[in-house]
Amino acid sequence: MSEEITIDTQELGEKIVKVLKTIYDPEIPVDIYELGLIYDVFVNEENEVKILMTLTSPNCPVAETLPVEVEEKVKSIDMIKDVEVEITFDPPWTQELMSEEAKLELGLL
Repeated sequence: MSEEITIDTQELGEKIVKVLKTIYDPEIPVDIYELGLIYDVFVNEENEVKILMTLTSPNCPVAETLPVEVEEKVKSIDMIKDVEVEITFDPPWTQELMSEEAKLELGLL
């Protein structure tokens, strides 16, 4: 009898968030998750991930490299089959999207 190993998507989602918290915006000393740049993370039954994210501005200096870094780091998680990162500017990023922690870190509170 073969046992199928299933990992719950919630657990996988938490692992993805942990990885996202290791990626920093080069201009702001806060990780992209706390900055509010990650709008959504979808994980399907096939362990394929889609990340909907934004950048602090459309002409952000890391517009080319940041999505690639996100994709590569998330793809390095064991159970994940594929990762797609989609950049959106709808809604545009504002400081309101930052977590309290990020605002505190940047002296905005």
